[in-house]
Amino acid sequence: MDYPGVTDEEVIQIATNEQRTILTFDRDYGELIFKHDLKPPSGVIYLRIRKYRPNEPVKLIHGLIQRIDVVLEQTLTVLDYNLLRQRRY
Repeated sequence: MDYPGVTDEEVIQIATNEQRTILTFDRDYGELIFKHDLKPPSGVIYLRIRKYRPNEPVKLIHGLIQRIDVVLEQTLTVLDYNLLRQRRY
């Protein structure tokens, strides 16, 4: 379902209501989670990449979900080509 023009706060509410993980290129979610206490239960994955080919984000996500040592729920996950960092909330 598309929600054009919604705010980041509304995205968090929708993700919470629909039990969805947020995938984003927007770095503002860390502040919303840790400073404003907006914590989607299913987690947020922030793709910290700028220049990429169309298939590269999906390759990163696929590699992430294949790992057995990664928990996405209640976690901000920062992912780029060389880094996987997670912070639980």
